[in-house]
Amino acid sequence: MPKTKTQKTNVITKGTEELKGAANLIFADFGGTTAQDLRDLRLLLKNVGAKFQVIKKRLLRIILKEKGIDFDPKQFEAQVGTVFMKGDIFETAGSMYRFTKDKENFKILGGIDLNKAEKIEADFIKRIGQLPSREVLLGQVLGTMVAPLRAFMWILQERSRKLNG
Repeated sequence: MPKTKTQKTNVITKGTEELKGAANLIFADFGGTTAQDLRDLRLLLKNVGAKFQVIKKRLLRIILKEKGIDFDPKQFEAQVGTVFMKGDIFETAGSMYRFTKDKENFKILGGIDLNKAEKIEADFIKRIGQLPSREVLLGQVLGTMVAPLRAFMWILQERSRKLNG
């Protein structure tokens, strides 16, 4: 059933409010994805401070135009879901990438950096999503920094054992 003008106005108002608080957008093709999978995605994204919404392409174009962003969602031939995120793209891209690995019908189409008003390619989002989390990267750097010291301490212990024994 088609939406009434009031319903469309409400969608535009809510979308504009979401856009005000967002730093980045990611667009995804959710065609063929089950309702349960979409609920799981929404929960997953909520945990990283993002929100997934399905907004008609025409209404999404109006919302973006109000923000001064020249982007036409109709360039995507698929059904488009929009992820609004407040923070940086790294955590959300990781969650989206892990979600898409298991779902063959769900595809990342691209995105927009709202601060720079630049388009973000889908491949870039996928590559960012493949990176380990910040904590894992910090652990790897710390391990690399500590490894020479640990090796030096082992040499000193072995040397003292030889001298004492």
